[in-house]
Amino acid sequence: VRLHSHDVRYGSGSGQQSVTGVSAADDGNSYWRVRGRTAAVCERGTPVRCGQAIRLTHLGTGRNLHSHRFASPLSGNQEVSAFGEAGEGDYLDDWTVVCSGTYWARDGEVRFQHTSTDVFLSVTGEQYGRPIHGQKEVHGMAASSQNNYWKVMEGIFMQPSEVFKAEQYHAEL
Repeated sequence: VRLHSHDVRYGSGSGQQSVTGVSAADDGNSYWRVRGRTAAVCERGTPVRCGQAIRLTHLGTGRNLHSHRFASPLSGNQEVSAFGEAGEGDYLDDWTVVCSGTYWARDGEVRFQHTSTDVFLSVTGEQYGRPIHGQKEVHGMAASSQNNYWKVMEGIFMQPSEVFKAEQYHAEL
């Protein structure tokens, strides 16, 4: 399932832009940009460390992946939405990358844990009806499980910065 969003608002809860899961690989509404946490600068080409807080910004609408203490519409777990304008939102847009090793590997599975409420970004199986028929509910779950592993499927990948390369391969005398 791919993390997906579009300019369709929830009819309950926060009323913010919905975030869903879809199976289709050819939908441009499943593209997200990895950015530094709120009020932080993240230089292009700097690898993301396991345990680092980031923001995911939806390319189509410019809103950030967001969560807060509203109940999700189908499962009653914690709502996950898209919030803000032009990539600017608030501290509830920050997610910690949970992975093994030092850095988030391009082909590795990761979890995203909401920095303010500690829930994990998850998708189980609940499906919406109209107007987003067949799309799965994405929500926050308190416990880690098989339902909250995510993997990058496609995208534009930057070469590591020169600073990172020096850090990785430089041996002190």
